[in-house]
Amino acid sequence: MATEVKVPTLGESITEATLGQWLKMPGDAVKVDEPIASLETDKVAIEVPSPVEGVMGDQLVAVGDTVAVGAAIARIESGSGMPAQPQAQQAVPAEVPVNPEGAGENVELRAGEAEDADSPHLTLSPAVRRIVLEHHLDPSRIKGTGKDGRLTKDDVLAAAAKAREAPAAAPPPPPSAAAPPPPPPRPSSGERREERVRMTRLRQTVARRLKEAQNTAALLTTFNDVDMTAVMEARSRYKDLFEKKHGIRLGFMSFFVKGAVLAARDVPSVNAYIEGEEIVYHDYVDVSVAVSAPNGLVVPVIRDAQALSFAEVEKTIAEFGRRAKEGSLTMADMEGGTFTISNGGVFGSLLSTPIINPPQSAVLGMHRIEERPVVRDGQVVVRPMMYLALSYDHRLVDGREAVTFLVRMKEALEDPTRLLIDL
Repeated sequence: MATEVKVPTLGESITEATLGQWLKMPGDAVKVDEPIASLETDKVAIEVPSPVEGVMGDQLVAVGDTVAVGAAIARIESGSGMPAQPQAQQAVPAEVPVNPEGAGENVELRAGEAEDADSPHLTLSPAVRRIVLEHHLDPSRIKGTGKDGRLTKDDVLAAAAKAREAPAAAPPPPPSAAAPPPPPPRPSSGERREERVRMTRLRQTVARRLKEAQNTAALLTTFNDVDMTAVMEARSRYKDLFEKKHGIRLGFMSFFVKGAVLAARDVPSVNAYIEGEEIVYHDYVDVSVAVSAPNGLVVPVIRDAQALSFAEVEKTIAEFGRRAKEGSLTMADMEGGTFTISNGGVFGSLLSTPIINPPQSAVLGMHRIEERPVVRDGQVVVRPMMYLALSYDHRLVDGREAVTFLVRMKEALEDPTRLLIDL
């Protein structure tokens, strides 16, 4: 008797997803709650578990197909499944060289080009696939220690560490039947090529929401600069004690989050949004923090930032960064948010005009710290300066309020004592 596997509930207001990858092939043994497929939603990847134990049966949809919540995507048959294939596992060499020439290639395609493309360890879970892509590894050269020889995160991380420790001048490994084919010859002069790649659901959602913000809001950006001397001195003075006491490093983001909370008290419209013909004000500040993930930018939310300490803010951000890298953020982590902070400075940005995250009315853009000459007390001195940008919906936030918000941020960052005594 066959049991249908259906698309689970994906989150509030999300009714469909795209089948990103099959984690089980027909004939594979399946345990209860073992993931059989990975779905791509507008924000995160979600694994679909098996409701029963048995054997993977028919796959009712193909990779890339759009599926609705509640739709059947596969069947699980009763039985014990196909036995493991030891010969295919023995053919996998233990050496795992880094392949710089393969950077940016589709790992699934490279695995499929191997001689034994049906070897079970080449079925990668989303977390494993992200690590393989990040370190530019060839999964067909990694020996899996999971069930039926499948790759685990520990296998890939160990392979990446081994590749980093290998001498740079070490000769390449001898070619094998499972090695990927050599790169194609360079096109002759005058030959041009194109490649079409389907946009992921995440990228489609980002594009749609950004355009929605431009079409709906009256966007405007105002700028200010801030002398980061006091913040940098505070970090330098207390970073060791802070890490020893709280177990987390003291970063810049906690200063900016607390500064935004302080400024939002004086300018509540920055922390509000328009809903129909009404303005919704909040007596709390849920800060959306832009975090870079393997599949694109995600924006998890620091809840009740006004009630958190510096250490709690830093721990929350660090946890978001770790989970974004692993691909384990959930819909609940990214829902809501009343104000956004985007740190382009970590990528070297000097100045930008960020776009608001609807339905929010404002976003703060941080940029790189750069030593510049400034005048202090009639003298030209060199100080570590950062440009701040506040993009806002002019329908709700007036120019005076936007400038006031940035001035409050500047005052708090140039004199961090204000953050402690609520000035």
